[in-house]
Amino acid sequence: MNQRMLKKYAKTIVEIGAHVKKGQEVIIHSDVDNLDFVRLLVEQAYKAKAKKVSIEWSDSAITKLHYRYQTVEKLSEVPNWVIEKNKYQVETLPCHIHIISSDPDALKGIDQKKVSLVRKNTYPILKPFRDAMDNRYQWVIAAIPSVAWAKKVFPNLSKKAAVEALWQSILKASRIDENDPIANWHQHNQTLQQKCDTLNQLHLHHLHYKNSLGTNLTVEIMPNTLFVGGGENTIDGHFYNPNIPTEECFGMPKKDGVNGIVYASKPLSYNGELIEDFYFVFKDGKVIEAHAKKGEALLQEMIAMDEGASFLGEVALVPYQSPISLMNTLFYNTLFDENASCHLALGHAFSNNIQNYEKMTLEEIEAFPMNRSMIHVDFMIGTSDLNIIGVDNQGKEIPIFKDGNWVI
Repeated sequence: MNQRMLKKYAKTIVEIGAHVKKGQEVIIHSDVDNLDFVRLLVEQAYKAKAKKVSIEWSDSAITKLHYRYQTVEKLSEVPNWVIEKNKYQVETLPCHIHIISSDPDALKGIDQKKVSLVRKNTYPILKPFRDAMDNRYQWVIAAIPSVAWAKKVFPNLSKKAAVEALWQSILKASRIDENDPIANWHQHNQTLQQKCDTLNQLHLHHLHYKNSLGTNLTVEIMPNTLFVGGGENTIDGHFYNPNIPTEECFGMPKKDGVNGIVYASKPLSYNGELIEDFYFVFKDGKVIEAHAKKGEALLQEMIAMDEGASFLGEVALVPYQSPISLMNTLFYNTLFDENASCHLALGHAFSNNIQNYEKMTLEEIEAFPMNRSMIHVDFMIGTSDLNIIGVDNQGKEIPIFKDGNWVI
């Protein structure tokens, strides 16, 4: 891969994604195979005047070994040094750069009940720290290829060719080209904000989805919330982009206001395994029926994680003609597949959808009736014939999507 393009990508992740502040600490989370690219990120972070850059390394093969050989009790232990580290991060608010590259089937063959139990056991211990940092720091998720992921996406290519092809796709999706990616991203954020402004001016009560897969779903929009897209602000007004790439305008569903049936249009990679050809039936917001042709047990495990796991936390609008969709590539990775398709998310809602959230106290946000869960799992529902009708608070019908694309 062209080194100049990789440097542009690293610069975009640091300056547009994380938007590192002068004097801020930075933590990079990455697989051990990504050393060369992480070095580029470290250099760019220091050029952005970061005070200190730390790396938290991981390895999916070692993670799989941990789950195979350790007990649930041992895996669920949260040692004192982890608690102290989280306390330090609450005090210092470093920005976090997450580089994802793992195989979509990384944990295939591992007992998913074990994975779920560990998550359930550790979540309440770490949740107070996450709540204390919510909307107070910058974070970004971006991706680089691994051989396993590249071969999943391009199975007919050699390992080397598959990695190169996935690199090209990632850079294209992330708006990294021979021109100025930074300027491109500023314009892209403006475009997404304009679309969100249009949606917010409609004062939508609910959205009605229909397509030929069989989707026939009504999703009420939570009152006193806004559609958000592209970059977002921390509570102190610092702008950053949490996802590179992004093409979505997303809102908050009313927890008990979802009814009907929805069919997934793409496979879902969850906990290192794939779930394919699945659907959900909702009544008064809750999933009352769910089935999958592949990954049925994992699907049921997912929606039983906690009370909020069977309710929606996000409704996101992405045109079928989005740049990522036009690549006609199934990435087996939510960061990319969600930006090629309208999607919904089960689980935790985002507090930055709340109107004037930056002026609210933590207690006021906790009191807001949004869905809460230890999971937030996006699944894709967009198709070339998806129609979405919006209905405003006066009962007026407004076409939002026709044949998979915007009509507003």
